[in-house]
Amino acid sequence: MDFWQKRGPLALTLWPLSLIFRGLAGLRRRLYRHGLLKSYRAPVPVIVVGNISVGGTGKTPVVIALLEYLKAQGWHPGVVSRGYGGSHRGAPLLLGAATTAAQSGDEPALIRERSGCPVCVGSDRAAAVQTLLAGSDTDVIITDDGLQHYRLQRDVEIVVCDAQRGHGNGFCLPAGPLREPVSRLHSVDYVLQNSGSVARPDLPGNVYLRPDTLRPLNGLGRDPQTLGPQPVFAVAGTASPARFFATLAQLGFSVTPVVFPDHHAFCAQDFAALQGMPLVMTEKDAVKCRDLGLKDAWVLPVSAQLPETLTELLAQRLSGLRPASKGTSDE
Repeated sequence: MDFWQKRGPLALTLWPLSLIFRGLAGLRRRLYRHGLLKSYRAPVPVIVVGNISVGGTGKTPVVIALLEYLKAQGWHPGVVSRGYGGSHRGAPLLLGAATTAAQSGDEPALIRERSGCPVCVGSDRAAAVQTLLAGSDTDVIITDDGLQHYRLQRDVEIVVCDAQRGHGNGFCLPAGPLREPVSRLHSVDYVLQNSGSVARPDLPGNVYLRPDTLRPLNGLGRDPQTLGPQPVFAVAGTASPARFFATLAQLGFSVTPVVFPDHHAFCAQDFAALQGMPLVMTEKDAVKCRDLGLKDAWVLPVSAQLPETLTELLAQRLSGLRPASKGTSDE
């Protein structure tokens, strides 16, 4: 990601290609908008939570917070996701009790575990929506990522941005991190600025991730009350590990960072050399580590604190859209 933060010689060399990418992305969006490419309209409201850049911006905690909000309003929300990092291929997979994170991907597994809502993964999000509706009582759908998946029509578009990294060097792929130009933000319904674990009331659309109480990974450890601020191995296989390390440091821990690739498939050998201090990891990593027999391993849950202006917008947009029955719709 460091390369995409700067407009160095390589980025400038690739800039003409980024103009082509930007033009094709805009053309594709216009073709769907004008009906020249076929799209699918679900029989229930669809809320897209996505971003305009590659890399993690904190969408998963936002999705979980939105699910909790919708449930509190009497909705029965469900989620569709690409299932990136999972092994499942083919027809959409509706997650069940026996579905592993290795099959579905870590983020869908975490969303289902935290929210209790039905989750369906598949590369074709329109087909995933149909599978979700057929197998659950879902009456409103959140798509985890998929802002650029225009084959699925949507009622609300929410974009999550990293308040610290911003939009990098401002170039589209491959010269920069952007999937679509920054001007795309003017056409979405709401832009969230993720400021990590620190609230930024001065930042319009600020969402921050409040750390919750540490909990044992699998019950094989000391009483949680005894794990006060101390030296720990901080394990992160995420797109933005620095955010996790900073949160632990703010909580008073002395952090030894241990970084793995995003969506890493963990095995016991990964932790063989991490001895003598507790392990603390993200929830996203924890869903893949529970069967590894790790001792003195801990999970730091976080909860996204949504701005009131967003929940007010959703209440307004969803008013009158609650379907009388689930119904069906042909593509």
